[in-house]
Amino acid sequence: MLPRVPSEGPAAMRRGALSTLLFVLALTLLTCPFGSAGTARAAHPERLPATERQVAGGRLDWGVKTSFQTYVTGPIANGGWSLTGGASTVGESQFRFHSATGDYDPDTGTLNAGYSGGVHFVGHRKDDGSHELDLVISNPSLSISGGTGTLHADMRSRERGTGRVSEGSQVPLATVDLSGVDLRGGTQIAVTGAPTTLTERGATAFAGYYQAGDPLDPLSFTADSQAPADPGDGREEEPERDPADDPEENEADRPEEAGALVDAAVDWGVRRTFREYVTGPVAEGAWELTDGAQDGGALFRFPLAEGVLDPENGTAEAEFEGAVHFAGNDLDLTLSAVRVEVADGTGTLRANVDDGVAGTRAEDQPLVTFPAGKLAPEDGLLVLAEVPAALTEEGASAFAGLYPEGTEMDPLTLALAVTGDAELPPLPDLGAEPTAPAAPAADEEPTADPEPEAAPDGGGVGFPTSLAIGAGALLALAAAAYPLIRRRRATPTAEPAEPTEPPVPTASSTPPANEEETPRS
Repeated sequence: MLPRVPSEGPAAMRRGALSTLLFVLALTLLTCPFGSAGTARAAHPERLPATERQVAGGRLDWGVKTSFQTYVTGPIANGGWSLTGGASTVGESQFRFHSATGDYDPDTGTLNAGYSGGVHFVGHRKDDGSHELDLVISNPSLSISGGTGTLHADMRSRERGTGRVSEGSQVPLATVDLSGVDLRGGTQIAVTGAPTTLTERGATAFAGYYQAGDPLDPLSFTADSQAPADPGDGREEEPERDPADDPEENEADRPEEAGALVDAAVDWGVRRTFREYVTGPVAEGAWELTDGAQDGGALFRFPLAEGVLDPENGTAEAEFEGAVHFAGNDLDLTLSAVRVEVADGTGTLRANVDDGVAGTRAEDQPLVTFPAGKLAPEDGLLVLAEVPAALTEEGASAFAGLYPEGTEMDPLTLALAVTGDAELPPLPDLGAEPTAPAAPAADEEPTADPEPEAAPDGGGVGFPTSLAIGAGALLALAAAAYPLIRRRRATPTAEPAEPTEPPVPTASSTPPANEEETPRS
């Protein structure tokens, strides 16, 4: 409770008021979440407490709002959407954001996970080529504690009526209801169909098409965690002892030796834009999976043939069954005999490449490389989930020069089981396809000619952390109270880059070709 301001004369009142303001300022600074240890841990993952784990892989599936998609691509807005940053689609109305990073506390179930990729909506094209509706949602992140969470995202939108562009970094876009979901005690987290609700800031960033409290599509996500690396204390390590010199050494204390894999799988979609090209109006083709390969919607799974994992030396090698054949106009490409090898913290995916058009065959070609980190199985299973994959020089040749060396291909997931009771992640790794949301009511659709709405002061939706601290203190001094909203970034990296501007999508009910290069026929 705040101290009362004395009423015994002007001088006493001034002294009492000053005491009140100083008390509020001290209280604000002491309780302000922007200066908490949580923010420091997000920025410096090497300082994570022993109980916390680093998030290294995972995906988030979300359709934003199905009725909004329908409106954008319908006859009124006559627009479309495109994907950026490696985002893909799964199902009929879900966008998939990939490569989670962040931190997770298995004791409390607190999770902070940031994902990559974005979606760009446009509609109501004007005579000058711009659009009345222009909205970018990218780099979503989840901040979860207890049974609730917040979905943040980088946002850029064009205000209805005025055309003024507003943008912000990690805007709290929606609340996530996780009632009944216990995230404690795990290492691989998977949640399907969590309800989401638009926030007040999200409604502003959404250019006023919907109001705070409106339901958005449910989301599903995964996050794979690993123990943080031990930074050490700078002391010289003791030389390793030969177990033969100590016959009483416990077998369980010995480092895990190389052993044959019991089961394994590699999941890879090659490249989203390549798949769209294959099935698009240029190639007019399709793909076919044979010899045990499985279709996971936005990826292909190749099952284990044989392999070996050596955690002590940080190496692995696995051969996989199955093949994928892409065919279309001037296109006849088969990838088979997929093989993965890992050494020195880097993995390479290889395959036999048959080009039916050129009449060539290249065996065991290195197609992509990916970061592997430390190969430390947990409960008999090693999972490298949604790791970024870059095209090699030989991979560029395999795709006939459609993509240059170093091109970001679809993320890759590698699962290696060394014990019989270890279970591979399901395909897809959400465990089940997200439940489709109920059909939207007619009154959910934005109107054809929306009335302009006033933008908040400043016109922007961003709220940098440093300004939030200062603004909270000033407002506390002026008004003696101000509710501060905690916004904790999930990714332990610098501010994300400004979303790239993709070309204008085509006005159709299907997604535009893509924002990247169109492969040559």
